[in-house]
Amino acid sequence: MPRESYQERLETLREDVLYMSELVLDRLRMGLSALEQKDEAQAWEVIEGDGEVNELYLELEQDCIDLLALQQPVASDLRFIAASFKIITDLERIGDLATNLGEYTLEAERDVFPEVDIREVAEVVIEMVEDAMDAYDREDAEACYVIAETDDEVDARCESASETVVRDLIEREIDADSSDEDIEQLMADVSRLLLTVRDVERVGDHAVNIAARTLYMVENDDDLIY
Repeated sequence: MPRESYQERLETLREDVLYMSELVLDRLRMGLSALEQKDEAQAWEVIEGDGEVNELYLELEQDCIDLLALQQPVASDLRFIAASFKIITDLERIGDLATNLGEYTLEAERDVFPEVDIREVAEVVIEMVEDAMDAYDREDAEACYVIAETDDEVDARCESASETVVRDLIEREIDADSSDEDIEQLMADVSRLLLTVRDVERVGDHAVNIAARTLYMVENDDDLIY
């Protein structure tokens, strides 16, 4: 393969990884909107759209393998391909988390955000993923550390949200007149809320993973990899 063509394939890989991030974030926003609005049609769109994300992931995975096998890249090119390979894995998993939100929508019996503003935290983690992908695109090492610091704030807010769901929601809504059916439904709603908080937090974790791989790609620094 001519060197020019090889460099073009590297740039195409970068563009395709960025496109995958846009697709996944679009699915994530749709999943959050579906859950917030109890929009079953939108929820099904997210669930059924997961196949497109998975197909793109497999295509890019093969592109990475081909570049590694056919070109035997060294130094910075090797780190770029390896980082891209890991990043698309994180993006695929964010897509799975978006699908989870669609599935929670189909199970919802009550408003999902009356006690906890999941949307506000979700917007933070979406911005983290956007910033991580921008750092990957611009090869910005400093931005990677900022993303990791933001995740500490997200973890604290998600922990507080979980405590609120368990404590305030149950204490306020379970009383002597509650039937077994009422209690069972409430516990199902609490479980779904906790899963939503957990999945939003995991999106933030994947954003940090992307930042960590970008830092390694740019500076051969594994400081954020864990």
